[in-house]
Amino acid sequence: MSKKAILALMIAILIPLISYVLLKASSDNAVVMPRKYLLDSVTSIVKNGKQVEDSIWHITSNIHLVNQLGDSVSLYDKKGKIIVMNFFFTSCRSICPRLTNNMVKLQQSFIKGGEVRNKIDTSIVQFISVSIDPERDSFPVLKNYADRFNVNPDNYWLLTGSKDSIYRFAFEQLKVDQFSVEPINPDFIHTSRMVLIDRNMVVRGYYDGLNTDSTALPQLARDIGLLMLEKDKTKKSELFLEIIDLKWLWAIVVLIVAVFVIIFYFNKDK
Repeated sequence: MSKKAILALMIAILIPLISYVLLKASSDNAVVMPRKYLLDSVTSIVKNGKQVEDSIWHITSNIHLVNQLGDSVSLYDKKGKIIVMNFFFTSCRSICPRLTNNMVKLQQSFIKGGEVRNKIDTSIVQFISVSIDPERDSFPVLKNYADRFNVNPDNYWLLTGSKDSIYRFAFEQLKVDQFSVEPINPDFIHTSRMVLIDRNMVVRGYYDGLNTDSTALPQLARDIGLLMLEKDKTKKSELFLEIIDLKWLWAIVVLIVAVFVIIFYFNKDK
């Protein structure tokens, strides 16, 4: 094969790949991702020979509690999953039943289709409701409460444990008092906020968990979907694997064949 033929073949391969990368980059930039909350600090780093500011976002610390099945669990048991969390207590007769009901609706909205229809996709999102009255909300009480609302324990935990640990977690790690519309009593966390935490344990949103007719819960569902598609920047790039996608493979093959045909007739004429 001549040098011209090799050059033409390389161009035929590179053009669709470069076009795909540019198209994908522009489409990624067009999506507004959920913003990050709880900034820890801002530091200066050198990037491409220039000194720029880099934001250090707060990473939610681990907490060890007991779920409605009596299992000892921790938040980091679900590391790598998207988490939706709220706070409640089983004897509540005001906002908590509505919060739980809406959380169950969210859980049911993330059901797989196809061959595994009616099975919860536990690899995507974990729902968590933490009792703010753990002294009375033992795990059997949580189990009865969960059964009333048809909670699927596969990816929805109702948690109890040390009150001090729960309250420190709510105030120090999630800052619910700063993002709640209701006044928060330091001795009793009663808030309608649902908190969205990404795969890296960074808070990505606070939502009104009460009104299904408002934009808050649909926005929460949409933001969960966006975080599902968000790349993990801590992992090595898999751009090459993304480029060689079956959806684009046919176009690449057609272009390569077309170039070979052109080269063949070009050489034939010579």
